[in-house]
Amino acid sequence: MAEQQGGKYGSLIRQAKQPRPDGQIAGRPDNQITSKPDNQITGKPEPGDQVKEKQVNLCVKVPESLRRHWAIQAKIQDVTMTDVMVEALTQKFGLPDDQTTR
Repeated sequence: MAEQQGGKYGSLIRQAKQPRPDGQIAGRPDNQITSKPDNQITGKPEPGDQVKEKQVNLCVKVPESLRRHWAIQAKIQDVTMTDVMVEALTQKFGLPDDQTTR
């Protein structure tokens, strides 16, 4: 069983690279549904918007019962766990000299 150069999908890849006879640009069709909403804001921030630093995860291992309690209290008080943790860490350790509070 001799396969042509390019492996199992070589001919399919070559075919995809060929120009389309109807002059269309290869890509998704207009009626194809994507995972991104039409109104999603992408691109560079508008002038005047604050440039925010990249956000990263802060993983903390806690007992499940405490996490459940804290998550319920956060929902009741309409705050996020992130806001609460950032506030607590800022109170305990402060901010770097080159940053201000959000």
